[in-house]
Amino acid sequence: MDDLFKKILSHSKEYGFVFQSSDIYDGLGAVYDYGQNGVELRKNLREYWWKAMVQLNEEIVGLDSAIFMHPTTWKASGHTDAFNDPLIDNKDSKKRYRADVLIEDQIEKYRLKAEKEVEKAAKRFGDSFDADLYRSTNPKVLENLQKAENLRKRFAQSAEAEDLKEMQQIILDEAIVCPVSGSKNWTEVRQFNLMFSTELGSVADGAMKLYLRPETAQGIFVNFLNVQKTGRMRLPFGIAQTGKAFRNEIVARQFIFRMREFEQMEMQYFVKPGTEIEWYEHWKAKRIQWHLSLGLSSSFYRYHDHDKLAHYANAAADIEFDFPFGFKELEGIHSRTDFDLKRHEEFSGKKMQYFDPELNESYVPFVVETSVGLDRLFLSVLSRSYDEETLEDGSQRTVLHLPAPLAPIKAAILPLVKKDGMPELARKIQKELSIHFNLQYDEKDAIGRRYRRQDAIGTPFCITIDPQSLEDGTITIRERDSMKQDRVDLNSIKERLLNECSMESMLLKL
Repeated sequence: MDDLFKKILSHSKEYGFVFQSSDIYDGLGAVYDYGQNGVELRKNLREYWWKAMVQLNEEIVGLDSAIFMHPTTWKASGHTDAFNDPLIDNKDSKKRYRADVLIEDQIEKYRLKAEKEVEKAAKRFGDSFDADLYRSTNPKVLENLQKAENLRKRFAQSAEAEDLKEMQQIILDEAIVCPVSGSKNWTEVRQFNLMFSTELGSVADGAMKLYLRPETAQGIFVNFLNVQKTGRMRLPFGIAQTGKAFRNEIVARQFIFRMREFEQMEMQYFVKPGTEIEWYEHWKAKRIQWHLSLGLSSSFYRYHDHDKLAHYANAAADIEFDFPFGFKELEGIHSRTDFDLKRHEEFSGKKMQYFDPELNESYVPFVVETSVGLDRLFLSVLSRSYDEETLEDGSQRTVLHLPAPLAPIKAAILPLVKKDGMPELARKIQKELSIHFNLQYDEKDAIGRRYRRQDAIGTPFCITIDPQSLEDGTITIRERDSMKQDRVDLNSIKERLLNECSMESMLLKL
């Protein structure tokens, strides 16, 4: 899996998906730029989320709030006082780590040990093997699963109590070593606030201290009444937003999985108090359905219900994804109660209440949140679409099996040779189709090498213009995954691409 991850990093740079920010100056840690193909894939993922969330739900509307907000916003939300990570340093390597991540990785190691025992047994016993029965009866498997569960409970209790000494003791008791030095020579665990600060104003003495927003949700909460009144919204209704957020991650790692500048796609769903758990379960099911509509294997996804709830929540779960470095959080679904609106009501002195015409009374709504990181979503799709195939002739190709509606380039226009009128016809086809699709024109190198380049960036179709095209108006269209080639009429290309590259087919699964 480490080897796969390294290949994905290399592929991302080589084919214009993701670059290290400020690369010519040796880069900036945990900050990345999206290249020509990455920006298209990212845009398509954002658009698909927006269509599914806003376009298909008449009670959900959009918002684009500012990155800068009044500093009292973050006092009310609790970020100023409590938006911290527990950090620990290794004295030998001088490296800093998140204590909670070290412990979570140790829990996952126990689970992986158990699964390895199951995999070994499956190879030994063959088709007659019952994996579930083996998990429930084999002593080694049970021992590792019990260790994972005991550690999870102990960690959850320490996190709930914010007991940093207990977190450090867990690291010591579990003999967790530094990944760099291999030593157990740790400092104490301490808290570190993650918000970036700056100043608003031209005079230093009169400047107001501001923060780059660490999340997009608060922009929705402070605009709750603005949207509700101007849109004449009735409960339940939602407000959706995509946008940048910033966190001073000291232990940023795993490529674009954890960055200092990232993009969130969030929806806050406002409901009548007492119905929040029902809506929480509703959105849990809806969001996993959305992820499965991307076409990746269902085995890559799982729920993780929170033992330790945030101070604002009465229910919370993550949709986790099996990245090349293991199962990690992809999306969070939270029942946030009425905490946020009540806090803003308290700190602003303005009522944040909804008038219910059916009950003829006003109250503060409860909120159910869905929040997915666009960059993590990008990484999940890219990493599990990556494939290295050995073909019948023994040659190899690297291919991204991206869903056609999400692919950066929908079709490549390829004249067989650079003469005899083929480039002119190819350019004519490109001009007509580029109104509807993002295309790429390529006339350099042998046709086989051009196919391989398109496979590597996930282009679902290649359209080849050859001498016969000039005679009878037909072209060859090659499909990426099967590599099958069909001879079709030139006038049928647009309809085929519309049918297979439109987001409609994915949206119909929802």
